[in-house]
Amino acid sequence: MFQKQQMEIEVAGKKISFETGMIARQANGSVVVRSGETLLFCSACATGKAASADFLPLRVDYQENFSSAGKTLGGFIKRQGKLSQREILISRLIDRPIRPMFPEGFYNEVQLLCYVWSYDGVTAPDPLAITAASAALAISDIPLVKPVAGARVGLIKGEFVVNPTIQEMQESRLDLMLAGTEDAVLMIEGYADFLTEEEVLKAIELGHEAIRIQCHAIHDWQVKIGKPKMKEDILLVIPEATHQAVEKIAKEKLLSALRIIKKQEREEAQGAIKKQVMETLCPEGEDKPAHDPSMVEKALKELESTIMRKMILEEGVRSDGRGVKDIRAIDIAMSYLPRTHGSAVFTRGETQSVAVCTLGGETMAQRTESLEGEDADRFYLHYFFPPFSVGEVGRVGPPGRREVGHGKLAERALRAILPEKEKFPYVIRLESNITESNGSSSMASVGGGCLSMMDAGVPVTRPVSGIAMGLILEEGKFTILSDILGIEDALGDMDFKITGDKEGISAFQMDIKVEGITIDIMKHALNQAKEGRLHILEKMMQASPAPKQMSKHAPRIETLKIKQSKIGEVIGPGGKQIRAIIEQTGVEIDINDDGIISITSPNFEQIEKAKAIILGITSEAEVGKVYEGKVTSVVAFGAFVEILPGKEGLCHISEFDNFRIKNMTDVVKEGDTVHVKVLEINDRGQVKLSRKATLPQASA
Repeated sequence: MFQKQQMEIEVAGKKISFETGMIARQANGSVVVRSGETLLFCSACATGKAASADFLPLRVDYQENFSSAGKTLGGFIKRQGKLSQREILISRLIDRPIRPMFPEGFYNEVQLLCYVWSYDGVTAPDPLAITAASAALAISDIPLVKPVAGARVGLIKGEFVVNPTIQEMQESRLDLMLAGTEDAVLMIEGYADFLTEEEVLKAIELGHEAIRIQCHAIHDWQVKIGKPKMKEDILLVIPEATHQAVEKIAKEKLLSALRIIKKQEREEAQGAIKKQVMETLCPEGEDKPAHDPSMVEKALKELESTIMRKMILEEGVRSDGRGVKDIRAIDIAMSYLPRTHGSAVFTRGETQSVAVCTLGGETMAQRTESLEGEDADRFYLHYFFPPFSVGEVGRVGPPGRREVGHGKLAERALRAILPEKEKFPYVIRLESNITESNGSSSMASVGGGCLSMMDAGVPVTRPVSGIAMGLILEEGKFTILSDILGIEDALGDMDFKITGDKEGISAFQMDIKVEGITIDIMKHALNQAKEGRLHILEKMMQASPAPKQMSKHAPRIETLKIKQSKIGEVIGPGGKQIRAIIEQTGVEIDINDDGIISITSPNFEQIEKAKAIILGITSEAEVGKVYEGKVTSVVAFGAFVEILPGKEGLCHISEFDNFRIKNMTDVVKEGDTVHVKVLEINDRGQVKLSRKATLPQASA
């Protein structure tokens, strides 16, 4: 019934197996990939004809089924549906290296679906997902220039490790995900504990060796069992006549328009040229124009790219008049928003971020649920990219995949500089509101986010800045661009973002649109990026040399540690005790399993009041210590005195005063405050008290 085909390879001492022919046989291509007891399924499907667009309509969805780890989604809704942030980020990791490997002119709709069906808690599924998607495409009839594969590299105890386990990654100073073909790296995303440029390059080289092994095996498997690819006549190629017609009308005008310094003026000029080209070659109302409108638009875009690239390579001049290493003018406004805990406006050229830092207690933590279990993130960054930032009308609502990706890059870059929880027990939320955009808004978010934390009084360990680098590569000749514009990102060959300080790198992300980028080119890009990064960091330090005092509007947090055996006493039956403390003092209280209690309030007196109550509940009576207590009841043989919240002792009638007492009610009543000394605590925890021991001795 089934014609199963299998393949097994070994990467860094770990076996990876591929299987097809049993699951999802009606898809264009499908594979099951397994390493250890982690198993992923990936399908590749495509429509038979091109979509009405001048781009590849590729959709990638990656999902981690909770059943793969023997779990069910928490909350009321048990069915998995909307992708989590982690799943969106991994979907992007699959998309970014595979997209450039479709042949030019292929515009058929393609969908890649990847599911984690079994998870062992040891083998990470994300690098396998990239390889699985590539394998499904390779053995399908969907055209693909070359197979792609993924790998992760960690730095554990001074040694680089390929595809480390989940447990090993907890000790790693590096989390590098990369993907590429047998010949070149196409995508890099990494977060590091301030590694040097040389260390990063070494990790990339090691990771690419693992990628080569996988790509070579997938190619051989494709030759052996793969379906014949779709015919080349499905590719939409721009006719030479269209190229010539567009060039004749637009070339001279674009030579001037692409040198206009201001973005909006340049785009208006480009828009006018496009309008003239379309009206001339595709007149409105004409049923069958001589030139296809979509091909005309694509030819115009290619002409713009050719002119801009030639201008940079031959003249060393960019659209806004800068040289290839020049950084745009930087302006920084600290404490821009008076009632926030911390804020900064970071403007670099025509890219601007209004960054806001908010501090809070544990209840402000971002709670997440994944295959690893539930977690509460004490630091997170939300990135907002409204349509007005590029002068457009558009959708406003939940974040798109681009916003999620940009926000996470900035967040991970800044995570490396956070103080330890013991030193700064606050949950930190950052917002990056992009109010203008013309290239590298994620790096503006890093600068603005760092400054807003310093403005809020967060004792960052070492400030960082970020920069986006570009590349123009033609026939072996290349030019690296610092601080790229939006047009240079769109029409160039590389987008390489790097964050860090003068000592090392905290995050980096690279997307490459063409093969041929060597380690030597990457080395040039990293070194040039360091120059630009330090220039930006210097401007930031001029605006904010050190973290400020915390805002008066920020809450205050005090922490104290109690014995784990006392946690139940503070919480009380059904939470009764802790709710009473919160109602009585107006504070927020969080207790973790280690017995660390965080008390949050904007009012210091409220915090001290709550601390006193908690210390009273958790304190234990000490023999020989004097306490101020409250009489809770009077009996014939003495008085019971509460010396600590919920802790009473007996002061016998003979220990109440220096003289003989006939009737206790003659000398004390319920509610009186008395000073007593603890004489003894017996095996049953009963406390023997003495008021007499605190009094001056009677004269003989």
